[in-house]
Amino acid sequence: MIGQSIFYIFAGLLVFAAVMVITVRNSVHAALFLILSFFTSAGIWLLLGAEFLAIALVLVYVGAVMVLFLFVIMMLDINLAPLREGFARYLPVGALVALLMMVAMGLMVGSGYFKAGKLVAQAPQIQEPSNTSALGQVLYTQYLYPFEIAGVILLVAIIAAIALTMRKPRSTKAQRPGEQVLARKEDRLKIVKMEAENVKREA
Repeated sequence: MIGQSIFYIFAGLLVFAAVMVITVRNSVHAALFLILSFFTSAGIWLLLGAEFLAIALVLVYVGAVMVLFLFVIMMLDINLAPLREGFARYLPVGALVALLMMVAMGLMVGSGYFKAGKLVAQAPQIQEPSNTSALGQVLYTQYLYPFEIAGVILLVAIIAAIALTMRKPRSTKAQRPGEQVLARKEDRLKIVKMEAENVKREA
């Protein structure tokens, strides 16, 4: 009973945060509501016994991706007024797509597969070892070579991205206080004595 109540609380917060993401006008607020939706999704996954997915969601999406989004949004200062132009024109199509998605989800949830008896019978039970350790054992034993190949491919991609974006250092006109302090007037100023000349102007 307590687990079901916690599930409904997290589910309500998730739906509220998802709706606020697409309705608020401020991009920073939308990103913060998206972070809230990620946290509530992680809570639901913890209730389902998938603690590895919950931790990965918080660490990867909240800790890296959304922080990057916030930095980009705050640094670029995007003007959303041109982006919101013509929103009403696409509203009927969006409403139709949303209605079709709701109908599809209703048909899936209302089917016999999601009956209460089946759901209770198929509910995952947290056992020892946990799914995190089981996933680690499978990943580093059965799928060790594909995992290492994926790591090498990512390393090559990182090196290629650095090589493509790296440019020669630009020559900057920066001041050098050390050389300025050691400067002498004899090095900077040269007095040349010249004989005076009379220049006659022609009438």
